[in-house]
Amino acid sequence: MSHFWEVAVSLLWHRFIWACDGTVMCIEVDSFKRARWSAVASPDLTSAEKADGDAPRQVTYETLDEGRIARIWLNRPQAQNAQSRTLLVQLDEAFGRAEADDHVRVVILAARGKNFSAGHDLGSEEALLERKPGPAQHPTFRSHGATVSAIAERTYLQEWHFFFENTRRWRDLRKITIASVQGNAISAALMLIWACDLIVTADDARFSDVVGVRMGMPGVEYYAHPWEFGPRKAKELLLTGDSIDADEAHQLGMVSKIFPRAELEDKTLEFARRIAERPTMAALLIKDSVNAASDAMGFTEALRHGFHIHELGHAHWAAHNENRYPVGLPPDVPDWRTLGAPKLARRDEP
Repeated sequence: MSHFWEVAVSLLWHRFIWACDGTVMCIEVDSFKRARWSAVASPDLTSAEKADGDAPRQVTYETLDEGRIARIWLNRPQAQNAQSRTLLVQLDEAFGRAEADDHVRVVILAARGKNFSAGHDLGSEEALLERKPGPAQHPTFRSHGATVSAIAERTYLQEWHFFFENTRRWRDLRKITIASVQGNAISAALMLIWACDLIVTADDARFSDVVGVRMGMPGVEYYAHPWEFGPRKAKELLLTGDSIDADEAHQLGMVSKIFPRAELEDKTLEFARRIAERPTMAALLIKDSVNAASDAMGFTEALRHGFHIHELGHAHWAAHNENRYPVGLPPDVPDWRTLGAPKLARRDEP
């Protein structure tokens, strides 16, 4: 058993994946040998296109309107669409597939189930198996820095490739992209939606980044918070772990449209059809002009700087923790089991 795997398994005594509705998906470990993932919840289950074997694909892809619109689905509703390595690689492949298809004009990113995404997968059985050496290990845990012995360097390289650089690549996709968000979008979920050109939501949408409060980190790897929330709101949300609702996200300019939950899928498609009417070159030039203006104001450089500050946070905790785990642990951060779902930020409440 590698040192990294020993550390990861030992941390399962402490780590919990919080479902977006406040219920707990917990890891139960017996003698560092078995990990069993149990969800104290009954999330929406949807049928899924099957991959090889019995496991459903974690990302599915379809085209609509004679191929003019591609729709990508996050397809782990039973795990609140937590982002495993498999999901992120499949998502990158799906975006690449849409980009390569000359018939596709608009790409919709949507999610199955009650919530858009609970963020990075911190310990489901699938996520543990794809890390552990063996037949179920994802190949990217044998490359891209994964075999480097130094924790800081290994973490840096893995997160650069699979949390940061992929998100930047999606932001510059040669298609117009629309994120369609329902329920909670927590922490790394923000990275997926912020990479899109437009964001539409259901009226029950909530947005939060809890890694400052729950992991002692400065924010997720794609650090667009000051640009999406505004500087002071970004500080408030990161320091409190609170969420904002769809109405406030709309007021901030982050969200373009808010639809009733039951109508989100249909209304998103209607909106995508409007965008798809634009000439593809005109749409691309509009996208690049706006992105270039943001970059001229420092957006891309701020992203790079934010990523490196994030890695400094990992290096700090790896040096601080006796077990060298690269995030904060109790008692330095609160026990996740006591926190529940992110609180909605209100202007008249502390």
